[in-house]
Amino acid sequence: MSNFDPTADNSNYRSRRNREPFDSSSEQAGMMDYVKKVFNNYANFSGRARRSEYWYFQLFNFLVVIALSIPLIAFAAAEATAPAIIVYILIVLYALATIIPSLAVVARRLHDTGRSAWYYLISFIPFVGGIILLIFLVEDSKHGTNQWGPNPKSIGNQDFEPDAFG
Repeated sequence: MSNFDPTADNSNYRSRRNREPFDSSSEQAGMMDYVKKVFNNYANFSGRARRSEYWYFQLFNFLVVIALSIPLIAFAAAEATAPAIIVYILIVLYALATIIPSLAVVARRLHDTGRSAWYYLISFIPFVGGIILLIFLVEDSKHGTNQWGPNPKSIGNQDFEPDAFG
């Protein structure tokens, strides 16, 4: 049985987990804040990334590719090859510009779940590798610190010792 009282002040209540206090300061970041954070950590493969940082970056990439693909499709349908080639070049340049940040945020996300970034290679296993990686990326952060640093949610970091892992 749960001892949840709907009339009480429940500002620190997390219905999803009900096991740690809610830190409202960490939930104030929006999509663009997380996207900026990923691009600011462009080639940083160490540390940890929250689920929201990873998934907002993936959503941003998806929206940019869709926004660039619409004119490409329109120009291709109109048989305007010169503008279509220019838009295609923009898509390729964007893809090249985001390869390293995408790999870095996946590595940091895997670190946040307590796994090495080498687990990304599991995606090369046909059929099941991508599903396993997706499960790893959807998983919640491991509480407290691990060898890649403190929890970005600040949950369980009270006993963090920077020299504990090397």
